[in-house]
Amino acid sequence: MSDVGAGILGFVGMSALAGVLVTAAVTPALAVTGMAANNSITMFENLPGYLQIEELAQKSTIYAVNADKSVVPLANFYDDNREEVAFDYISQFLKDAAIAGEDPRFYDHGGIDIAGTVRGAVSTALNKGTQGGSSITQQYVKNVLVANDMAKATTDEERAEAWEKHTRTSIDRKLKEMRYAIAVEKEYPKDEILRGYLDIAGFGGQIYGVQTAASYYFGTNAKDLSLAQAASLIAIVNSPEEFRLDYPEDELNGAATVVDGEPVPYARNKERRDYILGKMLSEKKVTQEQYDAAVAEPVAPKITEPSSGCQAAGIYAYFCDYVTWEIKNKFDDPATEDVNEGARMLERGGLDIYTTIDVDLQTTADAAVHENVPASAEGVNIGGSAVSVEVGTGRILSMAQNTTYNVDPDVTGDQYDAVNYNATIDYGSSHGFQPGSTFKIFTLGEWLNEGHSVNESVDAKKRSNWGTFQDSCDGPKDAGDWDPRNDEGGNGGYWSALFNTVNSENTGFVAMAKQLDLCGIKNTASGLMSAGRADGKPLGEGLDENGNRIPFGPSAVLGTEEVAPVSMATAFAAVAGGGKSCTPIAIDSITDANGEPIDVPKSTCTQAITPDVAAGMNYALQRVMTDGTGRSSRYKMDTSDTPMIGKTGTTDDAYATWMSGASSRVATVVGVYNVTGFVNLRDTYFDGEQAAVLRHNIWPRIMDVANTKYPGSDFPEPKQEYLSTPMATVPSVLGLAPEAAQKALEQAGFGWSMDGEVDSSQPKGTIGSQSATGQAPRGSAISLKTSRGNQSGVPDVTGMQADQAEAALTAAGFRVERNEEDTADPSKIGFVLSQSPGSGENAKAGSKVTIVVGRLGNGGDGGGNPPDNG
Repeated sequence: MSDVGAGILGFVGMSALAGVLVTAAVTPALAVTGMAANNSITMFENLPGYLQIEELAQKSTIYAVNADKSVVPLANFYDDNREEVAFDYISQFLKDAAIAGEDPRFYDHGGIDIAGTVRGAVSTALNKGTQGGSSITQQYVKNVLVANDMAKATTDEERAEAWEKHTRTSIDRKLKEMRYAIAVEKEYPKDEILRGYLDIAGFGGQIYGVQTAASYYFGTNAKDLSLAQAASLIAIVNSPEEFRLDYPEDELNGAATVVDGEPVPYARNKERRDYILGKMLSEKKVTQEQYDAAVAEPVAPKITEPSSGCQAAGIYAYFCDYVTWEIKNKFDDPATEDVNEGARMLERGGLDIYTTIDVDLQTTADAAVHENVPASAEGVNIGGSAVSVEVGTGRILSMAQNTTYNVDPDVTGDQYDAVNYNATIDYGSSHGFQPGSTFKIFTLGEWLNEGHSVNESVDAKKRSNWGTFQDSCDGPKDAGDWDPRNDEGGNGGYWSALFNTVNSENTGFVAMAKQLDLCGIKNTASGLMSAGRADGKPLGEGLDENGNRIPFGPSAVLGTEEVAPVSMATAFAAVAGGGKSCTPIAIDSITDANGEPIDVPKSTCTQAITPDVAAGMNYALQRVMTDGTGRSSRYKMDTSDTPMIGKTGTTDDAYATWMSGASSRVATVVGVYNVTGFVNLRDTYFDGEQAAVLRHNIWPRIMDVANTKYPGSDFPEPKQEYLSTPMATVPSVLGLAPEAAQKALEQAGFGWSMDGEVDSSQPKGTIGSQSATGQAPRGSAISLKTSRGNQSGVPDVTGMQADQAEAALTAAGFRVERNEEDTADPSKIGFVLSQSPGSGENAKAGSKVTIVVGRLGNGGDGGGNPPDNG
């Protein structure tokens, strides 16, 4: 059969079917009475009669909120860039242009434009191409069906299938579309259908709805469009890829087309626009004067690129990324592995997300980090970050880092990074960093928790074998040949916990840990941070390069576990807040596309340590800021009178450096470190300043703003038991071998030092003297001296006849010196009145013993008679 014959038969079939459908649509009573037996009508009536109109995909927006409650948009997210607007928010020009250009009889028909349908059917049947014959209601139905299936699609293939299913040219699709159109007309008023059509229509690419189209193409709102602009937008709807206005180099509809010797930009859009304007004139929707002026206007788009994703968030980019992960992590349903419900909410749900970020603090933090730490540097992959958390709530107030946020894999260089250095792996892909000495706060906390005082001393002498540490989780751990040193060098000493904290003494904290349970230190750390390692594993569960577990051993006390800065900020906020640790949060509230609130992830607060232990920690950590390593930050501050706690940290070979601290309101952690590689930051300089000290430029600037906006108060005073110097009984170790003496003192809670030899009657080589007996401060050092074994006890010769006494002393190995002293007592004449050294005292062999012998004095005859010259 010829194509013409096939076309004629197709025309007949399509025309008959169209007539039936039109009859059914317009006069359903006839369909029931005179034509009920007709198969076509029966088929039509059996089609679904109700269209489920799902929520349209709309863009979501993340906001910061100022103190005056005004909002600052940070970033938008969308699958379809759409923003629904109310009917009254749409320009009348736009409504009239849509009806004139797409469906002039919209307000007259019941969902199907009879003339348009027949015209379209004839054109299709005669193979003259698909011609638009769908009413606005039918187009709305088609777009809703596409949107509904797109919302269910999870892959590109499913999305392509959804589009093809509802846009291919077929009789069954058209039947369903018409049936739904009739149902929609019965359910909704015309104005609502028109609004729905204008909100769902596609305008090229990811631009959907008139509000987004007006903003994108003309930089204005849907209610403010001019007549010419409104007609240009409706022109796009007819064939979005052909008439869109963002292809300026396109020869068909972009580059100026020359007409009658004059350049005409976007000639195809203008042609369709002017057609619509003509229809509006014929429908008396505009005056001749309005028409003439609009037709005379050139098509002049003002493309306003929509911001999408956190790359458009500027200084808030990494915080924005954290917010997206909070949504994806907290709203995902683990049971549906092929889709993340949180991500779909973000990209399709039209959410308004109001965050915890403080605009002033974030602005300061970002500037402080970028002005001190370069985004990239030769020879070192340098990283710098700062994060602030509100005490008692877990609200993240600022989050900044030195690199530029970028998720494009084709954009490379150290200055670009999608990894959020401040976050854990599930909130930004970071594996964290070693915190160095800032981690010592957890040993301090456990020290107080196990009943010790900040003024209690430990033996912090440097040594090559620290022996065995107790661990109730994994069992005792041998330190092996681990030989930690102090930053300032030296051999250590007997130092109090307070001294160790103020001066960040490594050997001091190792000695403290030696008296504690390593498992207790680990649990205190996990509790205060409300987290474990940055890679998501618990502390003590990290793996080495061979996949072997790295347990929480003695070296972990000095900060070798890799943790996230936000976790350390959480810990400092917990200490400053009386021991209550609150998990970090980034969102204050969310509303859906209808303005209804959605439950947001809440901070979980737990009492990690007692308020009394926290008060003791704060006492010591305040001294770090006034007298210790934190002074380098504090002296640069304008608000240095605000009570603050702090702790510095430097890892081995200064690969990472930290300044962490808090007021009673805000905690801030600042780090400068190697992102990858191992370069000593004490040997690295930027603009003439050592990289290792840059933390002390950044932290004060942030905390000055924090202290101004969130004024801190005094920390509670600690109980006396955490400040007192505890006393203990010193055991006598005289005569013991040195090893036995040292062990006895250690078991009693004392340190010791061997300070040479002493003349002693104790056996040679044993302990001949000790510096304290009775009560002494627990943990203090007892000075010990070994005996030379060269002393013996001096015999008691008092009261002996002089010659006998001298003989006894000589026999005992002493030299004797005899002195006399007058006495009026005849019974004492010739007898020893006194001796030196005294009875029982030790003296070296051959040393002198002086005896005093009584003699008759000239004051009488010894019988009580006066002198001769009385």
